[in-house]
Amino acid sequence: MVKMETAELETDLSLFKYDNLEQLPARYRDLCEAERTERIEAALSELGDDVVILGHNYQRREIVEHADFIGDSYQLSVEAAESDAEYVIFGGVTFMAESADIITDDDQTVILPSMEASCPMAGMAEALQVDAAWAEITAAAPDANIIPITYMNSYADLKAFCASQGGLVCTSSNAHKAFEYAFDKGDKVLFLPDKHLGENTAYRLGMEDDIAEWDPWDPEGKDAEAVAKSDIILWDGYCQVHERFRKGHIEQVRADYDDVTVIVHPECRREVVEAADRAGSTAEICRVVEEADPGDTWAIGTEIHLTRHLKRWHPEVNVVPLCGDACMDCNAMRQIDPNYLTWVLEELVEGRERNVIEVAPDEKDLAKVALDRMLEI
Repeated sequence: MVKMETAELETDLSLFKYDNLEQLPARYRDLCEAERTERIEAALSELGDDVVILGHNYQRREIVEHADFIGDSYQLSVEAAESDAEYVIFGGVTFMAESADIITDDDQTVILPSMEASCPMAGMAEALQVDAAWAEITAAAPDANIIPITYMNSYADLKAFCASQGGLVCTSSNAHKAFEYAFDKGDKVLFLPDKHLGENTAYRLGMEDDIAEWDPWDPEGKDAEAVAKSDIILWDGYCQVHERFRKGHIEQVRADYDDVTVIVHPECRREVVEAADRAGSTAEICRVVEEADPGDTWAIGTEIHLTRHLKRWHPEVNVVPLCGDACMDCNAMRQIDPNYLTWVLEELVEGRERNVIEVAPDEKDLAKVALDRMLEI
């Protein structure tokens, strides 16, 4: 573990924190869907109320069909915390399972079926890396009170770091409120790790002229004094799924469908959000399709599995993927293979816990402070 320079925390790069990957046993690798489904249902019947399965909106059908709750990351963690289940199986990625561990009771155990399910965007802002940048940026603006805000899509140690510096966490739906909170408390904002959500939020608040970008990957190009002159400093991170969308996709879908309404996730590029009719979180995207009139056409600009779910759940609505056949899934979410789900459930039946996610106590306490500040807004 490494001690941070600007906070009383010890942590390490996620590569080393989550190096306890347990490989799927060979006997589970070739299960067909019918056999796998039968075995999952048998294990769940045996475990009963001792287990709750959470399925993120971006998970494939074979995962969400076994989930007790389906939704976005923080909503699912809340559902887990409100349950009495001893075991929480999170069909999501590492930072989501960490959030569940932070807010669930100490007697609840969080399991991530595959430890390979690690969000690339979260990995673009490692806490140790942010700590080093924070030292440079704050030194360049010694009289400014800079408030760090981290998107929910970040590791627990970064959430803890932000709390230690007076900052907080936000979701895609309340990022604007987090910015308002920060400017009420301080002078400037450092937003991590998603530059597109940060830029879209700045536009929403009419602060698009107050933006600078910090590129942690370019040692030669960083200028702390220049960046610190801006009120909003955006970390150069992004979602690899949402960055694929282009304005041309919207132009094409409008040419292909009459009276189409386009909704995109605010993790998309600014020009994509501007060209769309609406932007919203996964929960908002689900809501607008659920409330749509029969026969309406909605083009969805987010991870392809949610689009497929919505098309299946609401056959009366014409739901189409914004980027057509070019749409791809999230590589990290893909790691939650249903064969892994079968394995961790059957291991629990035998009394063995696999791929447990456990946040260090100091990190957990501080990260919860950052989450609590979010709830206050």
